Amino acid sequence: MRVDLARSLRRIRPERFAGSLLRRDDADLHFVDGASLIGAPLLLDSCVYIDGLEGSLPPRVESLLRARSLMHLSVVLGELSHSFGRLDPRHPRTREHLDELAGMIGDIPRHRLDDGVSAGVLLEAGIISGLVFRLGGFQPGQEVAALNHATIYLHALERGYTVLTRNIRDFDFMGQIVPAGRVLFYRTA
Repeated sequence: MRVDLARSLRRIRPERFAGSLLRRDDADLHFVDGASLIGAPLLLDSCVYIDGLEGSLPPRVESLLRARSLMHLSVVLGELSHSFGRLDPRHPRTREHLDELAGMIGDIPRHRLDDGVSAGVLLEAGIISGLVFRLGGFQPGQEVAALNHATIYLHALERGYTVLTRNIRDFDFMGQIVPAGRVLFYRTA
């Protein structure tokens, strides 16, 4: 996606959004239960990794992870690696948690790591995350998370991936603003 602010503003038209975004009914969203095992590569949101480490992924998600090509985004690695600086090294479980996380990150095949987020995606992610923040009732301090999620959503759209996430609210809001993206939602087991 090329960097052209005027074009992006014409395409998204942020001025047409007023009021607030409301999460749509589950029936209007795509959940893993109805998803085919054959389809576009899955771009994993950070919650998929965390739920995998905790053993709380539903069986259908596990099946999708085995059947489809998986893509991993550098932005998500940044979210995951945040724990290495945030967790208190004096806490008795920190080392164990970080070792598991390091192992998981180390197991990501390098040919499946997508670090080519375009400047155009980031430009539009800024606009969309601002809309989601303003219209979605986000609290101060959630701006970075909104920007990361918009980047994941738009990168998947640009590359033809489907986002896999349990973050229903944020990705539903983005889908209302830019409906062309594909997202599969799940709830933990």
